[in-house]
Amino acid sequence: MDRAAATARYDELPLPSTADEHWRFTDLRDFDPEAFVRNGHVQGPGPGTRLPETMLDVDVAGLAVIGDGGISIERKAPEGVTFEPLRDHERLGQLVGTDEKFAAHNAAEWQHGLLVHVGRGVVLEKPLYVRITNSADGGALFWRLLVVAEEGSRFSLIEEYVSSGPDVAGYTNAAAEIYVEQGAKLEYVSIQDLARETWHFASHRARVERDAELDWVAGGFGSKKGKIRIENDLAGQGATSRVTGCYFADGAQELDYDTLQEHLAPNTTSDFAFKGVLRDKARAVWRGMIRVAQDAQKTNAYQENRNLLLSPDAHADSIPGLEIEANDVRCTHGATVSQVNRDELFYCMARGLSRSEAELLIVRGFYQEIFDRIELAPVRDALQSVLEARIVAP
Repeated sequence: MDRAAATARYDELPLPSTADEHWRFTDLRDFDPEAFVRNGHVQGPGPGTRLPETMLDVDVAGLAVIGDGGISIERKAPEGVTFEPLRDHERLGQLVGTDEKFAAHNAAEWQHGLLVHVGRGVVLEKPLYVRITNSADGGALFWRLLVVAEEGSRFSLIEEYVSSGPDVAGYTNAAAEIYVEQGAKLEYVSIQDLARETWHFASHRARVERDAELDWVAGGFGSKKGKIRIENDLAGQGATSRVTGCYFADGAQELDYDTLQEHLAPNTTSDFAFKGVLRDKARAVWRGMIRVAQDAQKTNAYQENRNLLLSPDAHADSIPGLEIEANDVRCTHGATVSQVNRDELFYCMARGLSRSEAELLIVRGFYQEIFDRIELAPVRDALQSVLEARIVAP
């Protein structure tokens, strides 16, 4: 990866504005990426500082902890797995390059990264876990992840973004490149619960080869504002990807998801389902695109986004899209934005439940379809716990 070229690209690209179609609903006028000190060159937490507890209670095969000061491998992965700090690599930058401002910024500035390479036919019974903590107030943390699942391998990888305290004002910029080779299966979980004053931008892109399977869970609960890009390239015949997203925002939070299902080969399948609940003056944007190449016949693709608003000032924009060049495909999408059903709320409260208890019951039902799609029980339980804690919070 050419740092000088990436820096030049970052400098020449303007900060996105609402005049750009993909940024139409996310205004960055009050954000200056140059106002944050980069890669932990400010004082982070000292020795013995207690970092926030993890969201997940899970027994892991390998554990990496990343902070402003660098990366630490707390538990080594088993034989057949490379789980180590990322250096230069031949695949680095092939999926996430310098095509937009924040991706270019990451390519130019990242210092902390992880390489996860699981060998051919290796099967891991326990997940690999990487935890990224932004702890320096006023600091920027650039993070890079490269994953290679070789042919026939099967494993799970959990990635968690947190802040060291609720008032950390920072800037996090992440890039993840994921290769799922022939016949492999990867469960990839990426959850962010950053502080409410932290800006978060991320570009995640996967390439799924012949008869391979990617099962992806994306959870968004923290941060102030930013954008998450999630892109899947179905590059080999019989490739399958399933992406399950859940988010909750309140206060003045703004979450923005931009997803792409790129079908490049015949007989490929993709299934994207995102659900979010918003309260107070929170806002959410989801923009989804299914793109089918001319030779990608027999494509089966689905995308949906459902939003539930718990207050009149909450707002969601849902924008599905299709670009289809093949003529033998099945592509469908759905999107909804709705307030809590007043009759359902009245029914619950008439039977002795408080308003918050009634809302919790309704929201549980709203999210249940999403939870049912998550295979890893600790992830499913953690997401349910986090969401319920946020819903009942004053």
